[in-house]
Amino acid sequence: CRPPCKSLKVTHNPINETDTFSNGDSVSGQVTLEVAKDCQISSLSVKFKGKARVLWSERHGNTTVVYHSKEKYFTFKNYFIRDKKATDDDAEALITTETGEYYSNVVAPGCHVYPFTFQIPYQIMPPSFKGADGKIVYSLEARLSRSMRIDQKDLTKINFVPNANWSPEHNLREPQHESKEKKMNLFTSGSVSMDVSLEKTGFCQGEGISVLACIQNNSSREIKPKYCLYRKHSFFAEGKRRVHTKDLLKEVGNPIPPSASEKVTRVITIPQDIEPSIFNCSIIKAEHRLRVYLDVKYASDPEIKFPIVILRAPTVSAAPPFPTASAPYPAAAFGFGNTALPQPPPAPPNPFDPAPSYGTYNLYPP
Repeated sequence: CRPPCKSLKVTHNPINETDTFSNGDSVSGQVTLEVAKDCQISSLSVKFKGKARVLWSERHGNTTVVYHSKEKYFTFKNYFIRDKKATDDDAEALITTETGEYYSNVVAPGCHVYPFTFQIPYQIMPPSFKGADGKIVYSLEARLSRSMRIDQKDLTKINFVPNANWSPEHNLREPQHESKEKKMNLFTSGSVSMDVSLEKTGFCQGEGISVLACIQNNSSREIKPKYCLYRKHSFFAEGKRRVHTKDLLKEVGNPIPPSASEKVTRVITIPQDIEPSIFNCSIIKAEHRLRVYLDVKYASDPEIKFPIVILRAPTVSAAPPFPTASAPYPAAAFGFGNTALPQPPPAPPNPFDPAPSYGTYNLYPP
């Protein structure tokens, strides 16, 4: 005997070649239901949500401790067919057909398509992200409920890319400058020093980081300037932090002979496909560092680490530009059924709190 419901599928329609969505974009799609015979449905719905989630476990002796946290950005839910006994929030819309009629709760054999449209809020939100111990997901979920049956579900993710690069903790145009000097011992005598400058803090994907270094080699050995761009993922849950780092690219400069001084300029090109930095999520941080160091044989390498904020490469978008004091983002728009797209109200939203500082968890001395 074949089951009445053969399949349930939710899909979305791409709006560009990269299949990415930004603030204010409409997400249209369809729920496809295939049934083998007449089927009575209690409810059929589609949900659009955005959330961040962190989860990891640690072993302490014979005990396993699980750390988890989550952050929700929005949830919109529309019904095609709704249980008459339902007492859910009135904000959950009931979608009608193109002619304004309600969908029947008795479905005939065959394939049935239920179209829907949501609008992504204009509020500030982090991009889609997946890491070792956490993720930021924007998804569409279809749910079918029938009497005396287990609910059927199907889920698909969308790739959300904010149309504003927002970093509450950094002045992106601020130049950076650091100096380092190290005296040699054991197999190497003398000292080495470097004075390094960057023109700014924020860079776009594919952009070059111009590194200007004044290097003084007063040691008895040849030294080489080296550069390493690496990422740092931090996950926060229940007062704990979990960190993962990964080198993204390394470069080596020309050697500097003993008793010599040189000014060295190096352009480090950021990979086009590198993930952007994330600072506007309270439980997940994605940071980047540029490490400039001197390779000295038989001695520990002096190094300088610069924080780098990586932004997405500029794209053309119909959504509002980066929020400013005179033109803040409008408040979040809401999901809808078979109505025209709502216009966002002019009031600015309350942006999410930035991720906690490392001092919150006593990771560094004051």
